[in-house]
Amino acid sequence: MKTRLFLAALVISALSFSNCQAQTDPKENTDNTMAIQRRKIDSLDRQLIEILGARERAVKEIGIYKAKNNIPPLQAARFQEVMRKSIEAGKKEGLSPEFITKVLNAIHEESLRIEEGLKSDGAGGH
Repeated sequence: MKTRLFLAALVISALSFSNCQAQTDPKENTDNTMAIQRRKIDSLDRQLIEILGARERAVKEIGIYKAKNNIPPLQAARFQEVMRKSIEAGKKEGLSPEFITKVLNAIHEESLRIEEGLKSDGAGGH
């Protein structure tokens, strides 16, 4: 009997709690959701910057090699292959080819700037 009373009290408490939650201000729930998603976006933005930094460090290593071996920074066929693969991958993520093209062009410009700088520096001082 005590167990049934305990279970009944537990069910009533749970129902009361869920009713209290359902009656909270919808704006408060929306604000909380937005805050959570904004924190997620901030974290993802930091990760994107870290990944871009790692990518450009790899570009620098390639740039040093190219400068030492008199290879021009621009490798058009390689860039087109990267672009093709990235557009394909972007489609799987719901990203438009136009967006991927803009992003990769910006990244590529930065990579070329880094490689050109290395070329004029004499392969980064190595």
